[in-house]
Amino acid sequence: MTLSTIERAYQLARSGEAADVASLKKRLKADGCRAVDALLASRTLQGHLAAICAAAAGRPRETPASAQETIDDHEQ
Repeated sequence: MTLSTIERAYQLARSGEAADVASLKKRLKADGCRAVDALLASRTLQGHLAAICAAAAGRPRETPASAQETIDDHEQ
């Protein structure tokens, strides 16, 4: 059974083979996946994949400034 592009993206992210979303997209394209940019255009999906890549690599994920402001507001 062939994985969809999104399923393959999550698989690669969990494997630690991609350091970030840009390298993940590059790898997917090299593997022959189609419509990579369109399918991974969602900011939410990119955020999930970035977090998974970071966790798989054992490093903290960079928090976007807008999300950090929300976190800071809740901590007060």
